[in-house]
Amino acid sequence: MALQPWRTGTIIRIVDETPNTKRYWIKLAELDAFEYKPGQFVQLEFPIHEQQSKRLRSYSIASWPDGSNVFELLIVLNEAGAGTTWLFANAVVGTELPVRGAMGVFTLPDVIDTDIFFICTGTGIAPFRSMSRHIQLHNIPHKNIYLLFGTRKREDLLYYEELTQLQKDCPGFHYIPTLSREQWEGRSGYVHPIYEELCSNKQDAKFYLCGWKAMIDETKKRIMEMGYDKKAIHQELYG
Repeated sequence: MALQPWRTGTIIRIVDETPNTKRYWIKLAELDAFEYKPGQFVQLEFPIHEQQSKRLRSYSIASWPDGSNVFELLIVLNEAGAGTTWLFANAVVGTELPVRGAMGVFTLPDVIDTDIFFICTGTGIAPFRSMSRHIQLHNIPHKNIYLLFGTRKREDLLYYEELTQLQKDCPGFHYIPTLSREQWEGRSGYVHPIYEELCSNKQDAKFYLCGWKAMIDETKKRIMEMGYDKKAIHQELYG
């Protein structure tokens, strides 16, 4: 696959999604339409270091292909990191940034012929929001789709209202958020018991994992202990 060229992206909108997470809409003016597959990512270059390799950060695209030249990123502040620290402190509507992409193979299968589990924590929900909305909008045939999202508190829930509505609008789509540090009307605890319960009959399934390494490692271990083949697991590692 040929490496994508660098283009100039302009931030056209910023929204605070949670206390430490922002949504950024970026426009690529030199393109009429930005083409990508749900689940792919882009690289941004921030002015934070002399070496280019240390200025680059990768982010999954949170929006879905709609024929426009605008895409959305969901970015959490890492106070120990130079990239998001600069972005949150300096970027405003009108800020221009070099953008490269889309890239990556963390994408939907051509035919969805099994149950699919999207398992994520934090901003790892971004590619699954893209995939889920794409499936709905294009009426792509599917079996059960389970989006399991783990976070700490209710204030940390990302796209909560949108995904709750999607569950009503898209037959077979199941949105299951769980909170590890707060009791509420929904699930509490971590994501692991949820997919273990849902897979108790060992149905055919594919598993897509996105988030921090510890979560992905634990999830892969448990899925294989349930008897699933490693080939059924796809992952996108953050951090």
